[in-house]
Amino acid sequence: MSVSTLGPVRRTRPRAEGRAPVTSTYNELLARVRADGLLERKRGFYIGMFSALVLALAGLATGFVLLGDSWFQLLIAAALGLILTQFAFLAHEASHRQVFASGPANDRAGRLTATWLVGMSYQWWMTKHTRHHANPNTMGKDPDIAFDTVSFTEEDAAKQRGLLAVITRRQGYLFFPLLLLEGVNLHVTSIRSLFARGPVERRSAELTAIVLRLSVYVAIVFLMLPVGMAFAFLGVQLAVFGVYMGASFAPNHKGMPLIPEGKRVDFLSKQVLTSRNIRGGWSMNLLMGGLNHQVEHHLFPSMARPHLGRARKLVREHCAAHGIPYTETTLMRSYAIVIRYLNRVGLAARDPFDCPAVQRYRRA
Repeated sequence: MSVSTLGPVRRTRPRAEGRAPVTSTYNELLARVRADGLLERKRGFYIGMFSALVLALAGLATGFVLLGDSWFQLLIAAALGLILTQFAFLAHEASHRQVFASGPANDRAGRLTATWLVGMSYQWWMTKHTRHHANPNTMGKDPDIAFDTVSFTEEDAAKQRGLLAVITRRQGYLFFPLLLLEGVNLHVTSIRSLFARGPVERRSAELTAIVLRLSVYVAIVFLMLPVGMAFAFLGVQLAVFGVYMGASFAPNHKGMPLIPEGKRVDFLSKQVLTSRNIRGGWSMNLLMGGLNHQVEHHLFPSMARPHLGRARKLVREHCAAHGIPYTETTLMRSYAIVIRYLNRVGLAARDPFDCPAVQRYRRA
């Protein structure tokens, strides 16, 4: 198996003679996980999380009314961005069937959370994210590494011209500032998907929910606050939402090996080699909505968040026994890796008048 990457590749140890191939060992790991009860649902946890977030939302609404015409409202806006991101985490988990055993029940919970509370298309997220999980970091198949202002491959970076080329050459340093606009981008992209040609499941229902939610939300903000403060409120809320979402999803795969289009890789290796875990206990699990256990999440997408930590021990042992690199680092270290990786990719968007020799020295 060969997996390409724009950074150094850690090679797996040669498989011991007589050892079962990696393809067949996933079933062994799955059996251990199932035997330990780690695929059982934890409805109490999710009901508790949802209830706590609803109470937090009610508290913010109360604070919003009591503060009135005050610039302290921007603190409410920032807190609202955090709460809506936590709701988005729950919608993500519902889309993976982590909350309820029933698929329709998960979809109802996901649509309620994503469309009515967060204001994004649940159907768009389901379609996009399912493609990502099937082929993480696979060129030509994973939508999460497709070009969208930021280039994740040298091929995409080399195509950029003009202002986009200027941004691409510095995209590592600009990545987190650009996330300030990601909240707007996510909302616009999800709504645009509902107007796409061809059949879109529950198109009318989602459009109705999003338009009603957006109309009521914006109307309340502009009725309660002066125009300038209202715009600032919406800007802060969307900026915090975008940064929090981007900062939670970015460490998971960016800078990990890329799989060439058409390359066949077994499920276990593909999910583990392209994923990165973030160290931390229950607080990190809460902060990142379980995305800190990205390896386990990709191996067992329907596993409830409270079980991921226990599954991590089994997966680490399994990978060590079969010579499969298991990547885990701190949150800050992961951000440094992402920035360095994006800057390295961005070098491909060089000015056509640059001297090739200078470019060689930049890469050194």
